[in-house]
This record gives sequence, C-alpha cells and structure tokens, in this order.
Amino acid sequence: MKAPAGLIGAIVVALFAINLVSFTVNEVEQVIVTQFGEPVRVIDQPGLYFKMPDPVQKTTRFERWLLDYDSTPEPIYTKDKKILVLDNYARWRIFDPLLFMRALRTKEEGLARLDDIIYSEVRKELGQHTLSEIVSENREALMHLVTERSDEAARGYGIEVVDVRIKRADLPPENEAAVFDRMRAERAREAKTYRSEGEEQALTIRAETDLTASQILAEAEEEAQRIRGAGDAEALRTYAAAYEGAGKFYEFTRTLEAYEKALNVNTHIVLPADGEFFKLLKGRKN
Repeated sequence: MKAPAGLIGAIVVALFAINLVSFTVNEVEQVIVTQFGEPVRVIDQPGLYFKMPDPVQKTTRFERWLLDYDSTPEPIYTKDKKILVLDNYARWRIFDPLLFMRALRTKEEGLARLDDIIYSEVRKELGQHTLSEIVSENREALMHLVTERSDEAARGYGIEVVDVRIKRADLPPENEAAVFDRMRAERAREAKTYRSEGEEQALTIRAETDLTASQILAEAEEEAQRIRGAGDAEALRTYAAAYEGAGKFYEFTRTLEAYEKALNVNTHIVLPADGEFFKLLKGRKN
C-alpha cells in the first residue's frame, strides 16, 4: 500500500510543478512573459507554453478581440456657440501588448487614456462645426475624422481605435426650452408663409375662375338672346305667313283668346253693348 500512496504523491507533486512552469493561451488572448518585471516574451498564438516558476517569471494577459469604450456624457461647444451634451462610444483593441504594458500596464489605464484622447479629438473636431452639421448633416464624415485622429494619437500606446460613434447628443436641460421655443417659432413662421402663399394662389385661382365663369355666362346670355331673337323673328314670320290672306280668321282667334283670358263665371264687365269687345257675342260682322 505504501508504493501506490507514494506514486500518487509523486504524481500530485509533478502536476503541481507542471502547473508552476506551464500556462495556456487561448484564441482571444495575448500573453507577455516577464522576468523580474522585464518583458522577455510576447505570445499571441494559442497553445501550451512553459516558463520559469513564480516569482522568477510571471504572465500578463491582454485580450486580442475588439473592446468597448463607453464615455460618460460631456458638454461640448459647437461652432455656432451651442452647448451639446455628447455621449459617445468606441471600439478598440490592443494591437501591441508589449507597448501597451510599458505605457499603460492595465486595461483600466488604457480606458482612462482613451477617454482623454477621444474626448479631446471629439471636442476639437466638433467645435469646428455647427449644431445642425453635427446632429444631422455631416455626422458620418465627422466621426470618421475623429476615428482617424484618435487612432493616430493612441498608436503610441499600443492601441488601435477602430471606430468612434455618437451614441446620443442632447441639449442641456436649461437650453432645451429655449431651443424648442425657437424651433416652434421658426415652424410657425414657415407655416404662416405657406398659408399666405396658398391664400394668394387661392385668390388668383378664384379670380381667374370668376372671370372665366362671367365670360361663359355672358357668351351664353348673348347666344340665348340671339336664339330668342331668331325664334321670335321666325315665330312672327310663321304667324304672318299663317294669317296672310286670312285676316278675319286671325281677328276671330285673337278675340276668342281675349275672351278666354278676360271672362270667367265670376267676371262682371260693364261696357256698352255695341262696343268692339262684344261684336262676336252679338254676331256682328264688318
């Protein structure tokens, strides 16, 4: 029983010793091996590696993938003297771990230095543009410039800045009411201008329509008068042709029409009996 126990103890001691002198690197890591604080190796490929035991040699690990930087909202001044509370973020990575460790040592110090660099570049670049350009017109181009300049400034620390973006841009609370009031006034002025132009066009259209309608009515009335005159003339010619050579018959029919219009059961007429009006009733002939 003593031999197996000794074997197990030897295995445990061997494993402990291997653990002291070996380490693994995965796909998302890069490792710097230091000896008494001085870098001796940089490992950026995954696998199993060996080193001298602590405290002779130690390992410092840094991530290889893209990292996030998220700033706290800070005020900046635009070219048109507006205050803009800007919240931005960035994507970055450690491309030179040895340079990064010598300059900054830890990821937290790297984030602090990035905060200084990016905020400085954002404030410098956006301060040369107006509020409308920053918010809507040229944001993409402006942030591309900020990214390039931030990356150039961070390279000396072993950092690559991949992208800088504006997450949110707000006005200070004390300025929002004034800005919104000015925006409302501008929109109201534009609306008033549109209404005035629309009313002017409406008046023009109504005047042209009234003129056209008057012309149409005048032409129609003229045509109606012409048609009526032609009809009356034609009627007179018809009457004249119908009664030509039949004067007595015409007189007879016209008299009957006069009787029909003037006399009914309730009519009382006081006229001389020998008057012209009653000659047909008496059977007189000329």
